Amino acid sequence: MVFQSPILRAQYPAYKSPYGPKYQYQPHVAGWSAKQLTGLGIKSGAFGGVALFAVIFFASGIPRVKQDILQKIPFIGDSFIKVIPASDNPF
Repeated sequence: MVFQSPILRAQYPAYKSPYGPKYQYQPHVAGWSAKQLTGLGIKSGAFGGVALFAVIFFASGIPRVKQDILQKIPFIGDSFIKVIPASDNPF
């Protein structure tokens, strides 16, 4: 089989069909592109938000959590303040 010399090959570029796929360089780091990392960040943030809500919901009965976290939330923090009247105090 006879190959063209590099000088002749440089004069005639390879044929590229106008109907073929348009390949472009996709920048990536260790196989992860920016689009994949953005999607992964959004999904993990959503799961993290749901997990945080679940932890606060289950821990809302603990008095320390009520005082330090839940009562300091704007607009809804007042609903976590439990006032016991003096008549109900056994002491």
